[in-house]
Amino acid sequence: MINFDYYMPTKLMFGPGKVKELGRITKQYGKKALIVTGRYSTKKTGLLNRVIEMLKLEEVEAVVFDKIESNPLTTTVEEGIKYVKDNGCDVVIALGGGSAMDAAKAIAFMAINEGDVNDYIFGKVGIGALPIIAVTTTAGTGSEGDSLAVLTNPENNDKKSIKSPYIYPKVSIIDAELMTTLPKHIIAPTGIDVLCHAMEAYVANNSNPMSEIMALKAIELVKENLVKVYNNPNNIEAFSGLAFANTLGGMVIDASAVALAHGMEHPVSGLLDITHGEGLAAIVITWMKYSYKGSAIKFSNIAKALGEDIDGLTHIEAAKKSIEAVEKLLAALNLTKSLKDLGVKEEHIEWLAKNATKTMTYSIGNNPLIPSEEEIKSLYLQCL
Repeated sequence: MINFDYYMPTKLMFGPGKVKELGRITKQYGKKALIVTGRYSTKKTGLLNRVIEMLKLEEVEAVVFDKIESNPLTTTVEEGIKYVKDNGCDVVIALGGGSAMDAAKAIAFMAINEGDVNDYIFGKVGIGALPIIAVTTTAGTGSEGDSLAVLTNPENNDKKSIKSPYIYPKVSIIDAELMTTLPKHIIAPTGIDVLCHAMEAYVANNSNPMSEIMALKAIELVKENLVKVYNNPNNIEAFSGLAFANTLGGMVIDASAVALAHGMEHPVSGLLDITHGEGLAAIVITWMKYSYKGSAIKFSNIAKALGEDIDGLTHIEAAKKSIEAVEKLLAALNLTKSLKDLGVKEEHIEWLAKNATKTMTYSIGNNPLIPSEEEIKSLYLQCL
């Protein structure tokens, strides 16, 4: 019997040129906007100045907080919280990739809620947030379509997310024209993040009929478009398809959450500050080889969505084809580094496994097969 809940209150504005609506949209929610963005990319492309001008035309004052790093820190967010309060901003614009969006969500949330942001990461419930407008410039984390904000605490390297219904963006603008300036070394790992979101949520113990439909579509879109975009970032049609996969990926992890691959990766990027997607690329095959027997039918469906011919195969045989498909994709994207290549050493394994069980308990328990801490250590070793 079908039985599930689904909630996603964000208005999605999807399509080339939609960023031109930003000033008009923002004006509906406030008069003074804090623009949360990274240190370089939106300045280099000129997008930040364009956004400021769009707001000015609608008589919305803009204040810029441009200190967001690739794995946003709780300490940076704390600085942003002070900044938004000191400047009296009443709306927050997230401008950039997943890091900017996650940081913006946390800043908007903590502008209303008192105390330490780390307390809310570990379960304290808030009372609201400033309105959030998200403008995504990458096809990566799907943060424009979820109620998550992933942060790293530099004091203990815990990487974990706030999850709150208050941090859904009011409006998210997904304009593929903003993505065509991305370099290959960003396109590839963010694309793998999209794929992992979709695959993990699809096989998750907490999956539901809505998330499963969206996840399979996202996987198909990654298959159809990621390599095309990697080889030609100016392919706006392909980037539009990948961007749609990205937004669907955010929506499905919001509904069904990630599983063991993310559960193992977050401690790695929390400890070593590596690119999240590169960490996933080093883990995903080991995750699939461990997990597929626990959900063979779904992994066989993933194989089919990734373009593999599974006719006449048993579910187990077809499920293995999904692993082969992802291996081929990683090779086409030049993403074949191991965790050792990314800086993980054997002496890190004990800490990584303990941190995974501490900070990513739900994700680990959401996996089709649930490993013990000792098994997680073994899986990390296989990724070296």
